[in-house]
Amino acid sequence: MTTNPLKKKLIPIKDLQEIRGVQLPARLKFVQLVVTGPPGAGKTYYINKVHGWPNEGYVDLTRKGWWKDQTLTYKPREVHLGFPFKGYDEALTVFDKEWLDAEEPLFLELDRIQIPPRSNSLFQVNYRTRYIFEFLLPDPAKIYKRRMARHKEGYFPVDKNLTYDMVTRQSDIYREVALYMDQAGMQVYVREGLSKVPMRIAEKDDVNVPAWAEASSDFKPDLTTLAGWKWLISHEEPVNWFTMTDELQEIARECRIPHDGKTFEMIIGSQHFVLRPEIPKGVKKKHIQKNWVIARSKDCSTDAMYGFARIRVGDTVLIGRDNHQFDEIFHFGSDISKRHLTITNKKGDLIFIPQDMKTVVQIVRSGDQDIRERLSTNRFHAVTAIREIFGGDITLLSPDDALSTIREVNEILHHEVHRDSLKSGELGALLTIPDDQTLLIVGDLHANIDNLLKILTENCLLAHLGVSSASLIILGDAVHSEVTGEMDSMDSSILMMDLIFKMKCHFPEHFFYLLGNHDSFNRNISKNGILQGVLMRKRLQELRGETYVAEMQRFYDLLPVVMKTGSCAACHAAPPRKKLTHKEIVHLRQHPKYFKEILTNRIKRSHYLAGYEKRDVKGFRESLGLPKRAPFVVGHTPLDPFNSFWKNAGNIKGHHIIYSGHPDGPSLYMQIRGKMIPLSYPAEPLLKIINEMS
Repeated sequence: MTTNPLKKKLIPIKDLQEIRGVQLPARLKFVQLVVTGPPGAGKTYYINKVHGWPNEGYVDLTRKGWWKDQTLTYKPREVHLGFPFKGYDEALTVFDKEWLDAEEPLFLELDRIQIPPRSNSLFQVNYRTRYIFEFLLPDPAKIYKRRMARHKEGYFPVDKNLTYDMVTRQSDIYREVALYMDQAGMQVYVREGLSKVPMRIAEKDDVNVPAWAEASSDFKPDLTTLAGWKWLISHEEPVNWFTMTDELQEIARECRIPHDGKTFEMIIGSQHFVLRPEIPKGVKKKHIQKNWVIARSKDCSTDAMYGFARIRVGDTVLIGRDNHQFDEIFHFGSDISKRHLTITNKKGDLIFIPQDMKTVVQIVRSGDQDIRERLSTNRFHAVTAIREIFGGDITLLSPDDALSTIREVNEILHHEVHRDSLKSGELGALLTIPDDQTLLIVGDLHANIDNLLKILTENCLLAHLGVSSASLIILGDAVHSEVTGEMDSMDSSILMMDLIFKMKCHFPEHFFYLLGNHDSFNRNISKNGILQGVLMRKRLQELRGETYVAEMQRFYDLLPVVMKTGSCAACHAAPPRKKLTHKEIVHLRQHPKYFKEILTNRIKRSHYLAGYEKRDVKGFRESLGLPKRAPFVVGHTPLDPFNSFWKNAGNIKGHHIIYSGHPDGPSLYMQIRGKMIPLSYPAEPLLKIINEMS
């Protein structure tokens, strides 16, 4: 049985309209509607009922420009979707012979789905908003019953040799594609039956509602005013602009604060919050997103590490105890209501809308310095500290320096304080970190050096590592670029490991690296047919000789494989499929099958039935002596190309996935009060910036 990727992600749409007996989202235009779903979902009956276009259509999602297909000219109509599967250059539907006759379930390659480019131009069609896709997804048991009944009444080729498992897998594929398209910014909603209410896809604490799913405003323009004419043209309602000063002012009604590059504070009762525009350094102005960061403190300190949250352009966030994600980060007090106020990022400006404010909200300017003009003091200290630790410019180490550094690292690993030793004298695979540490977990970096530098220079991390109050764990696979055109170049991977080795030497008891599947010279390590493991060995030999290659192999052999504390655990890829004893985990290298699973397996999905599932995570927690639902973090398997972290992945509570190599900037998990809080940073060309500093 596979896991429903939409479980607990569907929220009923409240504002509706009725068209010919069918309830549809309030502001959906009839000619926007495209209905899709697995065979037997009831699409034809639906389209006939609403008097849509009668003929079935077909859309190949792998074809660039499918959004301009003539099939989509006539709407509403039902369409069958062609999906990308591994081993097939052409798209397949879930009723094509190749899909039905496959001996093993075909692997769905979601990243081959083409997504229309974004367009905000008045002179270009925005295909992301031109269509609204309704995924009609009844329970597979109902579909199976319906298809068996109709098969008795006539010949339906798609129902030939029908099994319940087949119906379930077809439904699972449509669910995964619905979630993928929604995350890609397409307009998507789900209906579990024609008589059921349409539902939008959202995470638990997501308060953003698509414009087409909300009732229209009661605002009426006054065409005797400039604001009225602006509304007539842009349909944007006038908002009260708020003038910030260095004195406390109350937010008593809806207001708008401009994006001016300056920080301000928000005070609610006894709690203080700092809101600052997120402006990465060294990035061209046209590429900067006008996002904001909300944090508990203006400056980081070595007393405690704090989490923060981001308000992206277009986002609406709820400040209140009903926002569980924010509550985990900020630990709202009782003077903050369940739904105190909302903050919307409108093209960089922040719109504050009071909700249930039993305690007044006050805001005040926090200094008058424009942060677009400077690198903060804390980050400047971090940047200079990295230069000192590395020994100057961050470039490939000389052969002698590289050899002495890796030997020092291997000596540290050989006597690592948080590792059990085997009778043979070898180190065990389990790393046990004390509970008094603030834990930061980094996923696959894949040679993105700027992302590691960004992590190291933010949130006073180096200072916390220096005073032994935090530990950083990298879940392997820091090497081997995934950027097209750079996969066969190994210099960035070698420089990445040089930086990691220098950090390990400087923070031997608080900087850790777990073994990943790419941390090997094995011929099986490849990407797009490129033997990256072999190329890494060859390049190291060219630059530094066979002695260094031998030390790198020794480094791989000495690395821990599993990390645990008293309240959480992590490894590169997966829990083993069998419940192991504590001794077997320590002796993991003596059990090749489970060793390989931990490094290479992936979460079970409709196209990967050999993957791990909820019971395996539960068994691994028990093996490690951890509480039920203790956080368990892995990397290795990004679930889509649009995000970097996935909480409760696979609908398994406490099971989180992290990817830190995204070109848009890194993410990591920080453990706060037993919860794993995701933190994300924008990309910055820090390698260039640091090397240009004197």
